[in-house]
Amino acid sequence: MARLERLTVYPVKGLDGIDVNAAELVDGGTLEHDREFALFDAEGDVLNGKRTDRVHRLRTAFDPESATFRVEPGDGEEHVFELPSERDAAGQWFSDYFDEALTLEQDPSLGFVDRREMGPSVISTATLEAVASWFEEMTVDSARRRLRANVEVAGVPAFWEDRFVGDGAPSFEIGTVRFEGVTPCGRCIVPERDPETGEALSAFRERFVTRREETFPNWADENAFDHFYTMMLIARVPERDRGEQLRVGDEVRVVT
Repeated sequence: MARLERLTVYPVKGLDGIDVNAAELVDGGTLEHDREFALFDAEGDVLNGKRTDRVHRLRTAFDPESATFRVEPGDGEEHVFELPSERDAAGQWFSDYFDEALTLEQDPSLGFVDRREMGPSVISTATLEAVASWFEEMTVDSARRRLRANVEVAGVPAFWEDRFVGDGAPSFEIGTVRFEGVTPCGRCIVPERDPETGEALSAFRERFVTRREETFPNWADENAFDHFYTMMLIARVPERDRGEQLRVGDEVRVVT
């Protein structure tokens, strides 16, 4: 049976994710606490892994119940902030760490996702296993942390998520929540880097594209893909299903 294997949200955009057993779909169509906070510079541009590999040296954690955010920069010292009440203090800490003036902003109704008109990202466990097999240096957990999906589905084949875009593509349901495919996720520089150190894998993109093309599934509509440097589905949840909850273990069903 296809099932929801893992739910991951990223409380501060660009930093570590947390696995949760359940998550509500908020009014904006994203998962509660996903990219709820983000760091912005004085020009209003977001600071994330695309901009600097220094984010990979930070270990962070967030407890949704206590709203406690923890950050450890690799020197053994942990810094703790209550969010959102201590956003200013956290922003100052990050300003000192990144050596530029930053503010920590909050948007609980939508989050600071890259595609603000869309919703959660989806990948299968088998896809992560396939990607990890393309690189000797990569584990499945490393692939998971590099690709940073919200929703992980087990009990389906690799690249299962590719079938939900293109002409006549079906949708799927997780529990009672409908997901409609919007676009394949074109990747940036972040998956090239070790999520612990920021060190880039040599010739990552070239090998990835070659293996992606070789293993592209026959059930996918290639015309819906601009290139082969894609992995993961960006989905949309209809407004009628927002406010519902996803739970790890929920059945996943393909629907028309």
